[in-house]
This record gives sequence, structure tokens and C-alpha cells, in this order.
Amino acid sequence: MATTTHVRTAETALTTAETAFMLLTCEPAPLVFDARPIPGLPDATMPLDELRTLLLLQRYDSDTADELWRQLAHHAREWGPAWVVGAIGVALPALTHLAAKITRGRARHADDVDSEVLAGFLHALRTADLAPPRLWLRLCWAAWRSGMAVVKADDGEELPLDLPSGSRSPRMPYGHPDLLLGRAAAAGLITADAAELISATRFGDALIEHLAAEQGVTASALRMRRRRAERVVAAAVVRGDLSGPIPGHRATTTAA
Repeated sequence: MATTTHVRTAETALTTAETAFMLLTCEPAPLVFDARPIPGLPDATMPLDELRTLLLLQRYDSDTADELWRQLAHHAREWGPAWVVGAIGVALPALTHLAAKITRGRARHADDVDSEVLAGFLHALRTADLAPPRLWLRLCWAAWRSGMAVVKADDGEELPLDLPSGSRSPRMPYGHPDLLLGRAAAAGLITADAAELISATRFGDALIEHLAAEQGVTASALRMRRRRAERVVAAAVVRGDLSGPIPGHRATTTAA
């Protein structure tokens, strides 16, 4: 569950939630979580900010994470607004990381993405089925989808005023990156699964942690698999291997 915290300089929904969390966990009466019933966590009670720090510093297996988030979600649903703020506060490093990833290169959407990431997570926290496994990943996936909806809705909204109206054939390889990946797969440089992995996580809205959970592998293993395939494609582009016809796959490439 460890993740990197990204600093948001403007006042957004996520920074406001962080302020509320800090007030909730400050002395003399911080909100305290009982970690004793959860296998893998310390046999102790601890303030929620200490719990969050522990989760950032240590990696826990999915069973521990599931039970932790079942408890936090139950508290948020049954024990009042303070525990809603507390659960969100524990998740904030991950939510901030997701929002920063979505808004990379789209700074003008930061406020809206922060709001939707928080709203998506909060909705899942209140409504998700707590019994099935991978609860933490499902909560994050709901936040990711909600945040991505902001930038997807705005795709193509603004075009440069000096956009040329003429037409010319670009130098190959051209077109959507998926076409380039398709050519690489058709040429046998990478597998179809590797092409789909790159497409889904780089150009789609799939979260690599979610795909790893579905495939029963670690996220780091899936990232390494993606990195190797990307290096093969990049080297092929530099050599010009994907610029000409691919033997035996002309009809497939043309159809694509």
C-alpha cells in the first residue's frame, strides 16, 4: 500500500481534506484506530496519522490491506463524519498520487480532477461491497475512473487557432500509438498481450495495480514487463523497422 506523496500547492479538495485530517489527528485527542484485530498490523491502537505513516513505510499483503479497509469503511459508514475524514486521510497519499498522474500535462484540470478523485473514492467507501477481495484496489480504481472522466470529457474541446487546414501524409510510423503497437506485435517484436498492456496503461485509463491484481502478479513485475516491451518498440522506431510494410501482415495492418 506504500505510495509516493505528491505535493499540491493550490487549495483543492484533496488539500482541504488533508487539513481536516491533520486537525482530526492532532493532540490532545487524536482519532485512534484499533489495529489489534487485523493480522499483520501491530498489536496496538494508534492515531490515524501514525497508521498512515506505517502504511507508507511498510508493504502489507492483500489480506491485511483488505481487512484494514473493511474496518475503516465500516467505521466511516457507522461511526459518523469524523471517521469519514479519517478514512479519507489515510488514503490521501494514494489519492494525491492518482490525481497527480491524471493531471500530468493537464494542469488546468487539477482542481476538478482532485474533486472527482475524492468524490469517486468517497462514493466507493460508502457503497462498495466489503466482502470480496482487493477492496483497497477497488476503492482506488473507483477514484481513478472518476478522475479520468474529467480529462476524457474535455479531450478535443480546444484546438489551436492556427491549426492548418491543409492535408498531407505524415511520415510513417504515424497514427494513433495503438497502431504503432499493433505493427510491433504483428512484426513479432512484442506479444499482443504486451501491446495491450502498454495501450491500456499508457493511453487508456487502466491502473497497472488493478491489472496486476486481476492477473495474480505484482505491480512491479507488470511494470518491468511493460518497460521491456516499450524499449523494444522504441528501438524499432529508431531503426525504422516499423516504417515499412510488415511481411505477411499487410492486410491486417491496413485493416487496423
